[in-house]
Amino acid sequence: MDTVTVSPKYQVVIPLAVRERSHIRPGERLQVISFDDRIELIRVRPMRSMRGFLKGLDARFERDEEDRA
Repeated sequence: MDTVTVSPKYQVVIPLAVRERSHIRPGERLQVISFDDRIELIRVRPMRSMRGFLKGLDARFERDEEDRA
């Protein structure tokens, strides 16, 4: 497990091993999410890159009659 230090400007450096594993490149945007005492960084991807990611998903399901009103 990697450890980072928060700078006086509240900045941290993402360790090389994590950057390589996650394919993070300079200039990429990351969304920051905080859960209690945990911080998560999630890559912001353009919607164009999401095209086809649900291909093959079975979208058939039963609906209640109340849903159709």
